[in-house]
Amino acid sequence: MFSLASKHDDPNAKLAWSERIGYGTGGFAFNMINGIIGSFLTIYFTSTVGLNAGIIATIFAVSKVFDGISDVIVGRMVDRTKSKLGKGRSWLLRMCIPFAITTMLLFFVPQNFPEMAQYVYIFLMYNIVNAICLTGMLVPYYSMISLLTANPYERGFIGNLQQIFQTLGNVVINSTFVTLLGIFTDSTETIYTQRAFTITMLIYCIAMVVITFFCVFSTKERVHSTDDENANDQKAENVGREAGTWETVKALLQNKYWVIVTIASFVVFFVVIMYAMGNVYYCQYVLYDMGQYGWVSNSISIAQFAIMFVTPAFMKKFGKTAVYEAGMVVMGLGFLGFAVLGGSSTIVMIVCNVLKGCGVGMAGGMALGMVADTITYGTKKTGIDTVGLGNAGVSAAQKIGLGLGTAVFGWVLNGAGYDGSLDAKGIAQPESVSTAINFMYNWLPFIMVIAMFVIMFIMYHCERDLKKMEAAE
Repeated sequence: MFSLASKHDDPNAKLAWSERIGYGTGGFAFNMINGIIGSFLTIYFTSTVGLNAGIIATIFAVSKVFDGISDVIVGRMVDRTKSKLGKGRSWLLRMCIPFAITTMLLFFVPQNFPEMAQYVYIFLMYNIVNAICLTGMLVPYYSMISLLTANPYERGFIGNLQQIFQTLGNVVINSTFVTLLGIFTDSTETIYTQRAFTITMLIYCIAMVVITFFCVFSTKERVHSTDDENANDQKAENVGREAGTWETVKALLQNKYWVIVTIASFVVFFVVIMYAMGNVYYCQYVLYDMGQYGWVSNSISIAQFAIMFVTPAFMKKFGKTAVYEAGMVVMGLGFLGFAVLGGSSTIVMIVCNVLKGCGVGMAGGMALGMVADTITYGTKKTGIDTVGLGNAGVSAAQKIGLGLGTAVFGWVLNGAGYDGSLDAKGIAQPESVSTAINFMYNWLPFIMVIAMFVIMFIMYHCERDLKKMEAAE
């Protein structure tokens, strides 16, 4: 079978660059689509289809209940998977094509349906895309970081690398999506037409499938549970016994460090969707110039992308936790600066967005490695393998953060008097809409990230405790 993975089977050895990059490309693939959904799905529903932002926000919020349940289910499926490709890679291969097809359908709401039928269609398709297809890719993908290697540095390194690729996916979307909408639109008044979205989404969905295939066939899973028949291999690294669902859930909830990292993941992704959606709405309704979208969004994404090339050096010197916490502080300073000085000049806005991007990059680059550390800590404490369900819980927190953030954004916009139909008539939105956008784009993220920093600084000491446990073995 074709493979670019490292040839060895030693879970503690270094990975080849081909495998590190191969793993990272998986994050690039799904994050392109995830980024489009996060940034453009609401404006597609409100401006292209003409639906109510408040109702759309409610659909997103209710759907997160099903999304959270599906994460648990998929996490258990990953734990129990027996495949030549491994626990994670096999699911990426199975789910990437269904993910592409259902995403296309999500961005193709039938125009001839009655309005109520359109809302039903959106509810069904949104849940199929997120609760089934995206979950079926995200949970296995995040689990792979604990399955490819048991080397703590390698886990931190490939966790950081995949964040680089995820951010690169954002940069690609920020730089090209609006341009492609403009190329493929059949209207001289707006880029948000059905034809534009259909052709543009087709291009990105095909790219996502091809890149996911590359990720699958350039990686190898080497870390096995004690119940795995392959664990007889002397080179295999035992990660604990498999247990029932409730016993595994109990083990996770007793793992204070996993709980803290899961809450932090929720906060970061809530904040990310605030500025991802906020970039679009800020340019459209505060700056009144969508031509500014490229620099507004890319000043965050490029800074995030650049900082992650040096975070491995910071991680080696200071540890994952210190880099993560520093990222939260830098991110908070970016939001505070934009809130206080954002309207003063373009340079100030770029500098503040660069701070946001650096903060997100520092925290995001450490996140997956920290999750793997918390799972290792819990396994050493309880002897229970929680790789699948542990990563499922973090994935659920991230998606709930994205979904609830999207819903909050829609609810606040609706409460502020936002009406998507005004755009087609050339009528400006009420001033209250601009005020609401400024609050959600700046002040709310600032409050959340600083609060999370304080909690982690006081309570999170996983790396220290892991070293003590390893020294005692």
